Amino acid sequence: MRSVKTVLALGAAALAAAGGLVTPAAAAAPAADSGGKAMTWTLMADGPSGTVQVGGGPLSNPYQGDTATTTALPVLCLRIDGRLAPAGITPGFYAGWARGEVAATNPLRGTRLTSRAAADGVCANTFGTGWRMAEFHDGRYGPDLESSGGWSFWAYGDVPAGTRFWTAINDQPANPWNN
Repeated sequence: MRSVKTVLALGAAALAAAGGLVTPAAAAAPAADSGGKAMTWTLMADGPSGTVQVGGGPLSNPYQGDTATTTALPVLCLRIDGRLAPAGITPGFYAGWARGEVAATNPLRGTRLTSRAAADGVCANTFGTGWRMAEFHDGRYGPDLESSGGWSFWAYGDVPAGTRFWTAINDQPANPWNN
């Protein structure tokens, strides 16, 4: 069964083609559908000096999503402010340094996160200017933290243990808005 978004996109494209006019929106392929699921992360570890490691862990699926978007979960938010990693954190590809602070919103259904801008807005409205939804590749490592890794990252902050968080991924269709 096709998603409503796919049907609407195909219908708009058919109408535009029938009229001899194809708009950029109609010409674009519909977003990939992750089957009503989106990727989530969790608190993986507490670190030194008020830091936490957040990441997918074994339950996460960054390719197809792991949690039904009808589920209410907090959004994992990040504010990058250039903070240096404290002693005891050695950034690497699989556990980079996010250069800032994380926090979690109150739970909301993934279906309410209709775009990256909407998700970023939830973070900014909850925590203030400069906050956005955390993303799979936000961890940095290497000389001057010039390289981007994935799967988890360290940051300052305090997020609840034992829960999952909606987290974005830029290069896969495993976001709530891909449904």
